Amino acid sequence: MNKKVFVLAISLVVLVILLIGGISLMVNQTGENTNDNLAKKGEQAAVNKGAVVNVYTSRHYTVDRKLFEQFTKATGIKVNEVKGTADELIDRLKREGEHTEADLFITVDGGSLQAAKQNNVLQPIRSSALVKQVDKRWRDVDEHWTAISARARVIVYAKDRVKPEELSTYEDLTSEKWKGRVLVRSSSNLYNQSLLASFIKLNGIEEAGQWASGITMNMARQPEGGDRDQAYAIVDKVGDVALMNSYYIGQMLNANKPEEVKAASGLGVYFPNQQTTGVHMNVSGIGLTKYAKNKDNAIKLIEYMTSQAGQTLLSNESYEFPVNESAEMPPLLKSWGSFKAQSINYAELGDYQKEVAELFQEAGWK
Repeated sequence: MNKKVFVLAISLVVLVILLIGGISLMVNQTGENTNDNLAKKGEQAAVNKGAVVNVYTSRHYTVDRKLFEQFTKATGIKVNEVKGTADELIDRLKREGEHTEADLFITVDGGSLQAAKQNNVLQPIRSSALVKQVDKRWRDVDEHWTAISARARVIVYAKDRVKPEELSTYEDLTSEKWKGRVLVRSSSNLYNQSLLASFIKLNGIEEAGQWASGITMNMARQPEGGDRDQAYAIVDKVGDVALMNSYYIGQMLNANKPEEVKAASGLGVYFPNQQTTGVHMNVSGIGLTKYAKNKDNAIKLIEYMTSQAGQTLLSNESYEFPVNESAEMPPLLKSWGSFKAQSINYAELGDYQKEVAELFQEAGWK
């Protein structure tokens, strides 16, 4: 009996030792696995934390920063910005050459995008996602840049002094009935330069020159200020109609400043030339720099900015027209309905820079 008890006791001791050893092994293995997983996550976080894309941009809209923040939140890739005018940034890219830190170039105006391409500071964007998201009419033929938004150069009018049926075309603004009533920015403004370039492309240099002279003769005052200033001048009864980009009205109507909303509420938007050549459109766009050091990250940002989500955010915040047709536009843009746009290659507008400057000078458009 004692012998049996002794054997049983020994067996129990051995069993306990085996159990303790097994548990220790399991704990060690589990600890090792956990440490491995934590190490992998830590490594990935470190990679994401260090990932960047550097942007040279001439755009000054708060929605761009929101887009960048959303992109960083989704990917972990930080977006760094350097701001300047299009000409300044193109010159900087040329000077820096292969030593540049810039991965992307963002600007307004198709002519400026084409200038960047002609100055050999961009390279083709190879992205099947981009091709699916943005129609070819909004992309460079060699894929050096793509539009990220579009804007219409419309006629804005005082609702209490002008009836929509009185309006028709850009050309009609040069007629006698509009003498002393037209408001517009200076001839140094890119939007006006592209507008006149589009007339050279569509109607020839002689008719374009006649238009510039006619507008100059009908100006309510010498050109001053930006597009918003033209809107305020209409409200102040300095003039009755103005050439403006459509998105400014959307931004004013949805501004935080009551006086801005009040001013815009008395203004109407008219899309001219619907029975002829169509309203002038221009773009904001993005290009991949020739010596981009974070090329993959840069293409990811381009794809995000032209995605349905990116385009919806951009359009609803800036009131620009999206270039991705699946994006959801804000109610105001929908209320304007469909319209006919000029059928031109936006990139070609920059080719008429010399002629545009000469015509403005001959017309006396300051």
